Amino acid sequence: MALEQPPFRPPPQVFGPVWTALYGLMGYAAYRAYSTGLSPTQSPSVIQATKHGATLYTIQLGLNLVWVPLFFYAKRPIEATVDIVALTGTVGYLTYIWGKVDPVAGWVLVPYLGWLGFATYLSAGVGYLNGWSIKDKEVDFPPTSKAKDTLFVDEKAT
Repeated sequence: MALEQPPFRPPPQVFGPVWTALYGLMGYAAYRAYSTGLSPTQSPSVIQATKHGATLYTIQLGLNLVWVPLFFYAKRPIEATVDIVALTGTVGYLTYIWGKVDPVAGWVLVPYLGWLGFATYLSAGVGYLNGWSIKDKEVDFPPTSKAKDTLFVDEKAT
């Protein structure tokens, strides 16, 4: 979308590979935490922490899933920023919990936590720079096409 962007925004082609790597790291961290924390040789407190982490992991997946529709489809940057702040806090706590269960699982989540901090800056920055309203950036059709069924952002109008 043609929105005012905060400084240091990476090019759009960076997001796909970064998120692919981060989802791989998230999966590996979950595997490590489950394998270590649910072992029959673990103490009840470690098993409980592992299960608590599993709940946090599920919550963060849901919060992660909600951000894209909030920001890009509903065009609600305030709610998207609240969501990503909650997501970052949840992942921070998950990193701490699973780091106690298995230090490798905790460290593997650190890049995800760092990226979420940066993504929070981008989400809040776009919201702030665009007056927390991005719905008015759409036009009915692309400037070079007459397709009336496509919503398109008019980059020249910003």
